[in-house]
Amino acid sequence: MSLLELSGISKHFGAIQALTDVTFDLEPGQVVGLMGDNGAGKSTLVKVIAGNFPPSHGEIRIDGKAVHFGKPLDARAQGIEVVYQDLALCDNLTAAANVFLGREPRIGFGPIRILDHASMYRRAGELFKELKSETRPRDLVRQMSGGQRQAVAIARTRLSEARLVIMDEPTAAISVRQVAEVLELIKRLSAHGIAVILISHRMPDVFAVADRVVVMRRGRKVADKQTAASSPEEVTGLITGAIAAA
Repeated sequence: MSLLELSGISKHFGAIQALTDVTFDLEPGQVVGLMGDNGAGKSTLVKVIAGNFPPSHGEIRIDGKAVHFGKPLDARAQGIEVVYQDLALCDNLTAAANVFLGREPRIGFGPIRILDHASMYRRAGELFKELKSETRPRDLVRQMSGGQRQAVAIARTRLSEARLVIMDEPTAAISVRQVAEVLELIKRLSAHGIAVILISHRMPDVFAVADRVVVMRRGRKVADKQTAASSPEEVTGLITGAIAAA
């Protein structure tokens, strides 16, 4: 059974048709590269999946059951997490504090309760070890590389036991070494049975980790193929319109 199924998803904002009849599914542990030019509808589709926008038409199913997301918390309750490009991290806090941000464990009695830093450091360390990241729980985020920052954001999704992680341009504007770290983190998520939707303009990254590639153009899905059965040249043609569909 598919983890996520989108059936005939359309979205309009007044006279603007942002998505038209988009259908695809996603299995547990599967990595799907979502590609398309600016304005192709990728962000709108992700916001529909993440509960930011309700679809104008169509149906979303989780584990075969129809769901209706009125807000992002509804999607999160179904195990859907989004790692946005800006990561939404606090530079002045430690890695552990960022992982637990808004969900900090506390100890004490009655009205006198303090943050359980020891528990936070321990659990964050376990998550980084699970992801095979060199990130350390006590390190300040402002001192971290781009790859380490991604590890913190991904560890936060692991804390909430996500089943689907949507990653928005995770390898943009970081070094080659850090790109390799982030791609390895995506593989680790997949190995733990967590599905990933990878939004990226970087063709080599998508072909390095994705099982399938979904291409959007002008709000429509124009391709949904196994990466092994496609090529960067074909995907480029689909994005630009030189190839109508595949």
